[in-house]
Amino acid sequence: MPEQKHIAILGAGPGGYVAAIRAAQLGASVTVVERQALGGVCLNWGCIPSKTLLSIIELGDKLKKAESLGLMLSGLPQYDMPRMVARKNKVVAGLVKGIATLFKAWNIETVEGRGTLIDSRTIAVEGPDGVGRDVTADAVILATGSSWPQLAQFPVDGKQILTSKEALDLETAPARMVILGAGVEGCECATYFSGLGTAVTLVELQSKVLPLEDEDVSALMARELKKRGVEVKTGTTIRKVDRVVDDLSLSMADETTVEADVLLVSIGRGFNSQGIGLDRVGVALGRRGEVLVNERMETNVAGIYAIGDLVGQAMLAHVASAQGKVAVENILGHPAHIDYRVIPAGIFTLPEIGRVGLTERQARDQAEAAGQNPDQAVKVGRFRYAGIGKAQAVGDVTGIFKIVTDAETGKILGTHIVGAHAADLIHEAALAMQVGATASQVAGMIHAHPTLAEGFMEACEDVEGVAIHQAGRK
Repeated sequence: MPEQKHIAILGAGPGGYVAAIRAAQLGASVTVVERQALGGVCLNWGCIPSKTLLSIIELGDKLKKAESLGLMLSGLPQYDMPRMVARKNKVVAGLVKGIATLFKAWNIETVEGRGTLIDSRTIAVEGPDGVGRDVTADAVILATGSSWPQLAQFPVDGKQILTSKEALDLETAPARMVILGAGVEGCECATYFSGLGTAVTLVELQSKVLPLEDEDVSALMARELKKRGVEVKTGTTIRKVDRVVDDLSLSMADETTVEADVLLVSIGRGFNSQGIGLDRVGVALGRRGEVLVNERMETNVAGIYAIGDLVGQAMLAHVASAQGKVAVENILGHPAHIDYRVIPAGIFTLPEIGRVGLTERQARDQAEAAGQNPDQAVKVGRFRYAGIGKAQAVGDVTGIFKIVTDAETGKILGTHIVGAHAADLIHEAALAMQVGATASQVAGMIHAHPTLAEGFMEACEDVEGVAIHQAGRK
């Protein structure tokens, strides 16, 4: 019988804790070092807290249109923010406890404290009480994640200048908020606080909100944010912050000035690669400070692996989890790698966004780089939520399905959905891409009626201009 391997994991976020459980399932002895909380940023201060609070705003939005649907209520919904935050904290605590229960079930040891590599097999841990301990293993997985950047021009004080971490614990909605950065986090926060009645100004240096998303998605989301009362300022940034008594005066690059009670800084994240001993053991970093790994998730130092935000390849919780499984399986002799071409993602604005694969622009650029005519190499299909019977029935008619395909093979290169349940619906597209299905094959699969998934089928039909419930090509 082979000797049991011991794996030490530095960090218990969605990468680290999933790696720990998979390692235990495969027969390894596992020690996890974590200085904050099981579940990491995603569970404690990011994905789960924000979605918990946004779900309440979504319910409030539904109640606001209840009368138009024939449901008579007395007055508009009122938000009790202390109770909302208390519920959010309860949800988080329950999920953290769930991880602890899983660790106990799989005999995974947890060591609380700050960990630092002292050699390629050993993590020195400084406990919260100052007592030290060394954890030595056959292999080490680095899963320290990323954090909110500390920018000198925007010193976070937790009161007037915030990150999303502090913002999601506010128990009183500020009257005026400026959000710097209209990426995923910025747009989700704009949705949340505008829903509470805050006058939100969203500032983005790029020419559009959600600058990494498909152009149709960005344009639709900009319109929806404006409908929610959010002032969207693109192509500019904040040059100077002045405190005037209890107010902030923000001088913009476009020579305008915006007054606010609170500034929420949402412009990227920094890799947690400093202060964990990487220089001591010779782990190589990229130009942004990310840890460099191969397809096995192994660093340049034998026996040291890295996963999650720390490696900067696709900074999503579910990617970290997948990378954790890959790292463990390789350590324990089960060759594995990740296909980064098919990674679904959700953005929990209102309406939701789901996406996987290439944007139309990326597909056209790739075709052009290959010497092809983009107009001939790429075909696109679209279908509006308003054309779906289920969407009309439930009153959620805002949104689109967009399919990007290879004109020659018919295979789906990317899918972009904006609308109700988009982050759930995107997985049919991801599966189609994973198995190499064509748009016509998806269109030929019978979809249940009435469902929102019919919109994906009709968008696939529209690639060839034959969508049944669409009068003409859009």
